[in-house]
Amino acid sequence: MDRWRAAARGGGAPDGPALTRAGEDLLARWREPHRRYHTVRHLTAVLDVIDAYAGFAGRPDLVRLAAWCHDAVYDPRATGDANERASADVAEALLTGLGMPAAAVAEVRRLVLLTAGHAVAADDRDGALLCDADLAVLAGTPEEYDRYAAAVRQEYAHVPDGDFRRARARILDSLLSLPTLYHHPHLQTHWTPQAHTNLTRERSTHP
Repeated sequence: MDRWRAAARGGGAPDGPALTRAGEDLLARWREPHRRYHTVRHLTAVLDVIDAYAGFAGRPDLVRLAAWCHDAVYDPRATGDANERASADVAEALLTGLGMPAAAVAEVRRLVLLTAGHAVAADDRDGALLCDADLAVLAGTPEEYDRYAAAVRQEYAHVPDGDFRRARARILDSLLSLPTLYHHPHLQTHWTPQAHTNLTRERSTHP
């Protein structure tokens, strides 16, 4: 909760009970029982990357707020970018209600929407850091990656195997076809090879 309050204050929200309640509401969303990968553990991992490379961002607190909100809505039965758009709506309503400046709210909303496709402009340092942090799991060890992939499958337990394999293959192909998977120079150098290895290995299981 301290990380939420610090980021929100840094983004221009006044401190107080409403700020704490907003953070508690977000954490309750991240703790929904149907989640297996998109949990507080994922949120923490994203925030850790943002903190480690905050100097790369122009407004790191807004990037942190976008991290808090980017999977605020996560319905495995939703289609397309519906979850990201709904999460952006939550971010806008929540941060506006806290009295955050409109420009900051609009930027957080923009950042949340970027996580639908993880494609960012070359000069978008804040978007790059959020997307890099969101995709950090792809560069984990094979064991970490396999746990991630298994957790995602659990979230989509309602989808028959054949349908899941086809949909997952499309997602893997889209990630592998990104011009740049990671944008921070250090992460691009050190994470990309392992991420591509993991993605390619999983893709081979979804012909």
